[in-house]
Order: sequence, then structure tokens, then C-alpha cells
Amino acid sequence: MIETEFDSRVPPRSVLDRRGFMRATVGSGFAAAVLPVAAQTVIKTNSAGLVVGEVTIPVGDFKMPAYHAAPAGGSGLPVVLVLSEIFGVHEHIADVARRFAKAGYFAVAPELFVRQGDASSYGEIAKLMTEVVAKVPDAQVMADLDATLAWARGQGADTGRTAVTGFCWGGRMTWLYAAHNPQVKAGVAWYGRLVGAASALQPRHPVDVAGQLKAPVLGLYGEKDAGIPLDSVERMKEALRVAGTSAARQSEFVIYPDAPHAFHADYRPSYRKDAADDGWKRALAWFNSHGVG
Repeated sequence: MIETEFDSRVPPRSVLDRRGFMRATVGSGFAAAVLPVAAQTVIKTNSAGLVVGEVTIPVGDFKMPAYHAAPAGGSGLPVVLVLSEIFGVHEHIADVARRFAKAGYFAVAPELFVRQGDASSYGEIAKLMTEVVAKVPDAQVMADLDATLAWARGQGADTGRTAVTGFCWGGRMTWLYAAHNPQVKAGVAWYGRLVGAASALQPRHPVDVAGQLKAPVLGLYGEKDAGIPLDSVERMKEALRVAGTSAARQSEFVIYPDAPHAFHADYRPSYRKDAADDGWKRALAWFNSHGVG
């Protein structure tokens, strides 16, 4: 079981403002766009027995920051790539990485927006989307994740047992990466967009790559997600059915009644504990059933 606790260092909600709780390093603090956070529900997973912290991953000549968590002294550990929401690798994503590390994984959460800008510094989601997130090419993300796996292999992790999971923006990337890299054995996509118009930076969406999946993906979605209507889930299910490949046939969806978008985000009002807890249990079981755990 994952050992978690409420973070006694988190001040009252009124104190969590844009002046006093911006992150200083990867995996600390929260992005300005989500402040103030719902301090009464923030979950803190301790680092006892773990090696945790910021690392840099070489991608050609570029040094990409990332947050890493793994059991201390572990070797040959299975890998899980943790892909963030649009807010980058802030405290919640780091905590998710520590939860996976407590479960025995070599977890890495790379900062995939860093070339385009500092996602944590934007106080308005609309500006964050247009000035940073929308400028990130899918091809760049795929290459960054490939480099992350290469780095993990160099650290002694077993990249032959690789899983990928992501939230919101990272959920969409989970589907795409499961279609991109044959090292991936399983994916869990939390409320990631499935359909959309093609563009130069986003030439294909999950519905377009159903037949190219290298690994089965578990999709965890909310019935009341205003941004991802259930008809798009049905379109993805049909694309998987038509594809008929092994990975497509094994892929599944779980729809949580009354759950909104970002139901796993314990620092936001959208958090739904029952759905989040159930999704977490399903994610670990999914990885184990596909040979990653």
C-alpha cells in the first residue's frame, strides 16, 4: 500500500497565493494557474526509503529537467513515465511519482514544456495554453520520452518493462506514446483528449493511432468531463474495434459516473476521492497484468 499523509507544511488555503507558493524547483510547489490549491485535500507521499529529486536528462545538446523517484538501492526496476497536465511537473505530479516509487517503480516525470516556456509561471490558463502548451510539437514530446527511457536504462532500470501514464494533456500523450515506442508494455491515460483537428504540431490524435498501438491502454475518464464528451470516447472505442490489433483489443475504458475532468487532482476542487482511489488501484493492476510490475 502507498504510504501517504497530509502535508503539514501546506499552509491554509488563504495563504496559498501567487506571492508565496510558487515552486522553486521541479516537483515543488504548484503552478500559478491553479492557485490557491485546496489545501485540505492535498496528499503528501513521503520519501522514506526512496531516492527522489530533480535530475537532468540529455536530449541531444539540450538538458531536460525531470523529477525522479525510485526505491533506494533498487536495480532492474520497472519504469513508469509520468506525464503531467498542462501545468508541468509541480508538486502533485512529483507526489504521483513518489506513489509509484513506493509501489516499486523507477518513476520519471520529465518537464516536457520547458523549451517553450515555464508552465508554472502563468496565472491564466488561456495564456498558458496559447503561449506554451499549444507550441509544443508532438514529435518533440515523443523524442523527449525516448531520451527519458534511454536515461533510465543508463541508471540501471529495466526499460524492457516500461509503462506510461499521464493526466489531461499527459493523458493524450500516453495514447500517442503507446503507439510510438514498442518498449512500452502498458499505458494508463487519465482523461486525455482523444480527438481533434490535425495541425502541423499535432498531426494525429489518439483516435488516429488506434491501429498503431504497441501496448494496451486503460482509459480513465469522467462522465461529467465538459471538455471530453463521451461521444469522443465512443469514437475511440470504435477505432480500437476496427483496428483489431492485439493492443487495440486489450485496451479498455472506465467511465466514472458524475466525475468531472481532473478527478484525480487532489489539489483542485475537481478531485473525487472514490474515483481517484479506484483509478489508482486499476492503474497498478493494469501494469502488473501486462508484465510491468
